[in-house]
Amino acid sequence: MRKTGRIAGIVLAVFVLVAVLAPVLPLADPYRIDLDSLRLPPSWEHPFGTDSKGRDIFSRVLHGGQISISVAVAAAVIAALIGFGVGLVSGYCGGKVDTVLMAAVDFILSFPSLLLAVAISVILPPGIYTVMIAIACVGWTSFARIVRGQVLSYKEMPFVEAARSYGCSHWRIALFHIAPLCIPICLVVMGIKLGGFVLTEATLGFLGLGAQPPTPTWGAMISANRAYILSAPWTVFFPGLAIFLTAFCCNLLGDSLKERSDLRIKE
Repeated sequence: MRKTGRIAGIVLAVFVLVAVLAPVLPLADPYRIDLDSLRLPPSWEHPFGTDSKGRDIFSRVLHGGQISISVAVAAAVIAALIGFGVGLVSGYCGGKVDTVLMAAVDFILSFPSLLLAVAISVILPPGIYTVMIAIACVGWTSFARIVRGQVLSYKEMPFVEAARSYGCSHWRIALFHIAPLCIPICLVVMGIKLGGFVLTEATLGFLGLGAQPPTPTWGAMISANRAYILSAPWTVFFPGLAIFLTAFCCNLLGDSLKERSDLRIKE
């Protein structure tokens, strides 16, 4: 793994650790409204300043990270499971099953991913679980295509023919012989897609389709303070910086995992 990938992984791990420990850290109450401290600039008391309702932005960014990152990770896991199953069935069965499943993939890919996620979020009640479902419904197609390609290459290999000659059933070959070989590439795709899922979660939060106020999420924080971007830029800068750093580190880590996977395949 490249040095940049290791650094990105360490930074991302620190983000996740701090976000998880945010409720037990000695931080200001992220929900406490203080009308005497509206839009205060960064200081020792408030390292990131305060927002339009006098709430401590530093505390809200850390607590918001727990929600934003967990939603993106949960959506990535759900998308990976759906895509893995569809790709495995499609690649191994082939024929009409493959045609129907890949037609469904192509149908979903024909829509702009963000627009489709917004449409799903509008149909369902706004909330954290809705965002997870929306992102997963949009993101599973990439996993399905990649896993299908891997299955198509593996099922023609000698070890599959050997398993058939020993009388192994199709489901046993697919689940116990081919599926484990597809897990590493699926994990790599999760690392690559995670950064995009963080951005999608922030976008849905900005549009008011994610966790509802006063729950802190990075996108919702930017949306709530966007009117003060010129007079109090810190109210949107620090949540935006958290989104940028998280997505950037996810992308670097995903690229490093991809290069390492390609190297192992070549070797």
